Amino acid sequence: MFEKNLEIGYLLDFYGELLTDRKRSVMDMYYNEDFSLAEIAAEIDISRQGVRDIIKKSEEELFFYEEKLGLAKKMKSVEATASSLLSISKELSLPDEVDQKIAELLRTVKL
Repeated sequence: MFEKNLEIGYLLDFYGELLTDRKRSVMDMYYNEDFSLAEIAAEIDISRQGVRDIIKKSEEELFFYEEKLGLAKKMKSVEATASSLLSISKELSLPDEVDQKIAELLRTVKL
């Protein structure tokens, strides 16, 4: 079975613009709009196998970008650090403005 990998959706958010329009469109239909291979094939007028090949090649490309650039990993690290800071701030009863700044950072990171 060809199962969807949630990490690919995350990488698509970071590196999707680096894919060709066709690859990005197929990946968007598959991962974000939840189209089946058959639905995508009908939409772009190629075989299901052709769609699968585009998806596999695009996934490899996204993993390559992440391996070289590491932006998604860094973003997850920043988010985890900000969450930890917010927890520590609340435990230490730091001023509300500190909590607000950390919460603002978290919102920015999660966009």
